Amino acid sequence: MDSIICQDVEKQNLARGLNHSSPIQVKTLPLQNSDDSGGEGLKPPSKFTAVIHAVTPLVSQSQPVLKLLVAAAKSQYCAQIIVLWNCDKPLPAKHRWPATAVPVIVIEGESKVMSSRFLPYDNIITDAVLSLDEDTVLSTTEVDFAFTVWQSFPERIVGYPARSHFWDNSKERWGYTSKWTNDYSMVLTGAAIYHKYYHYLYTQYLPASLKNMVDQLANCEDILMNFLVSAVTKLPPIKVTQKKQYKETMMGQTSRASRWADPDHFAQRQSCMNTFASWFGYMPLIHSQMRLDPVLFKDQVSILRKKYRDIERL
Repeated sequence: MDSIICQDVEKQNLARGLNHSSPIQVKTLPLQNSDDSGGEGLKPPSKFTAVIHAVTPLVSQSQPVLKLLVAAAKSQYCAQIIVLWNCDKPLPAKHRWPATAVPVIVIEGESKVMSSRFLPYDNIITDAVLSLDEDTVLSTTEVDFAFTVWQSFPERIVGYPARSHFWDNSKERWGYTSKWTNDYSMVLTGAAIYHKYYHYLYTQYLPASLKNMVDQLANCEDILMNFLVSAVTKLPPIKVTQKKQYKETMMGQTSRASRWADPDHFAQRQSCMNTFASWFGYMPLIHSQMRLDPVLFKDQVSILRKKYRDIERL
């Protein structure tokens, strides 16, 4: 059975290619449904695979990555968890990982580069991928809500951290901003759900030059994935809830995860925006002012009537 993304995206966009001027042409690619959820017609995938990108060693049982793993595993929609171990230190012993009701697969990357998080791993058995940075802070309720939204928009990136692009007239180049504004054009893959088919496109159809840039900088892989998905769909991503802070602030400043605090990090992302736009031949990112919240969110009714009641407390 063809998947929803096949019926929606392939029919509407892949049949005519990404763009007349785009270097990517994906019109002949098949989209297979790997989700074993069954059903007929347009029934959406019922489970996701959480993929956690880990770059720092396990030194404490209170580390954010372990809390995140437990929160994802408790989701009723979680089929399995994959930990991509891109840390320079050896793999932790099996007993260091928390016990969960779903399988936890740890994959040690050979090259340990940023682009490896978007490889089309055979271990990903579901159509839906919940992509997570190791220092992301999400509750099980937030995971559940994001996935139910994605089920209605399986061709898009759906998640929490939103960013935007703009044209800087003074510099005559594209700019990147993390400021809280009334619109956005990217949802970062540190806390987002998308179709695993985009792993295949990222790996097979983006040029080595862009992926090498990402790997050398250890930066911008999330921006590049947003460029790719918007180029395919001609649609913006979808932000869920009002949540803006999604990173654990207590990560050690000596870790690779502290790259967000590096003053060069933001400048690199500005440069990435323009390099990516140059290769695509246009700016594929699209602004959106839509944010999806749970029904009854912040409404003055009994908390007992609300399905995602915990989100209001976060």
